[in-house]
Amino acid sequence: MKIRIKKVESKSDLNKFIKLPWKIYKNDINWVPPLISQMKSTFNPNKNPYFKHSEVQFFLAIKNNNIVGRIAAHINRSHNKFHNDKVGFFGFFECIPDYNVAKTLFDEAYNWLKKRDMEVIRGPMSFSTNDELGLLIKGFNMPPMVMMTYNPQYYESFIEKYGFKKAKDLYAYYIDLHEKMPERFERLMKRVKERKRFILRKINPKKIEQEIATIFQIYNQAWQYNWGFVPMDEDEFHHTANELKKIADFDLLFIVEIDNKPVGFSLSLPDINQALIKANGRLFPFGWLKLLLAFKKIDRVRTITLGIVKKYKDLGIDLALYYETIKNAIKKGCGRGEASWILEDNMKMRRPLERMGADIYKIYRIYDKKLV
Repeated sequence: MKIRIKKVESKSDLNKFIKLPWKIYKNDINWVPPLISQMKSTFNPNKNPYFKHSEVQFFLAIKNNNIVGRIAAHINRSHNKFHNDKVGFFGFFECIPDYNVAKTLFDEAYNWLKKRDMEVIRGPMSFSTNDELGLLIKGFNMPPMVMMTYNPQYYESFIEKYGFKKAKDLYAYYIDLHEKMPERFERLMKRVKERKRFILRKINPKKIEQEIATIFQIYNQAWQYNWGFVPMDEDEFHHTANELKKIADFDLLFIVEIDNKPVGFSLSLPDINQALIKANGRLFPFGWLKLLLAFKKIDRVRTITLGIVKKYKDLGIDLALYYETIKNAIKKGCGRGEASWILEDNMKMRRPLERMGADIYKIYRIYDKKLV
């Protein structure tokens, strides 16, 4: 039976695009349904600043009059300007267990990007390194934590059969510290504190706009050398910050200063996926109640970002940020956590985690394929 591709051009099309995962993951107990209202906001050019500098096209795959797959092709102009390359991206990929559907979708994204003079197709990327990204290839036995991806295991074989090659792996570290810090970690922190080279403080919620501006100062400096990094403009940064404020716990947000100059920060979030998995994507009529009850049982946190300006990376700031985060999380009854994602070759970030006893428990992969 022929597979037909349709561009998403109407609200009805977009609703079908958003709701397809409920079909794909119908019997998967580890899938966390996103909030439908949140997805509509993400895909709305009037609400998401990503669309101001990028070109995006969504596609649906149709077979026997049924929606059987989806994909987004997009060009991040900020990425290509910063890296001086011609990379196009695919993301939001979902399909039934039928390689022909996947191939048809990849062909559509491939051709769309090639017509726009891109030289490489990379993904899964939804939309940039500042958003959810990567294909889960290891760690299917647990639900993903907040703002991390999840997918069926057969996607890996579909993507590789199409000719995509590994570009980079991203690691998620898991740590379980229900009662106390490891003694070795305590000794390391004692030495760091004795040096008194920096001040670590919690973000002040009463001065949140000022604090966001401070973090913005650090952000582009701290990440500019990372693979795949894309600078955020103020609109994007404030949009992201305003979204995160909705779920933030200010006891888990820190800024580091040296001589009154901000040089690092970390952001950890309660794992609201433990609640979202109960709501099935909707707040009404009873989703909000399920969320409210589930929020009280959250016992995990995820450190989603930790950045230090390059010249200050060897002062133990990373250890201090992890230490304070874990200490405060344990006080709140959240003794389990994840640090993610971390580039496979970023040993400066990986070593401190491994010293604490954290283990790699999930691996996500980004793929490339040349457009020829």
